[in-house]
Amino acid sequence: MIDPAARRTVRLSRPEPATAGRVLERVQEALHGLRYGEITVIVQDGVIVQVERTDRLRLPREKK
Repeated sequence: MIDPAARRTVRLSRPEPATAGRVLERVQEALHGLRYGEITVIVQDGVIVQVERTDRLRLPREKK
């Protein structure tokens, strides 16, 4: 059994806001290897909060 006196509270700090340079790095990472698709940048209250990447797979057309 765990001694209640031995427990401690760990406070998690909020992540630091991303700098403009770090945001650009993340967009570049998302672009790496992308042939078809889209990169979406989500902004809330004038601050970039999310970068999304959607890959598309283009299938070759069959010749008639």
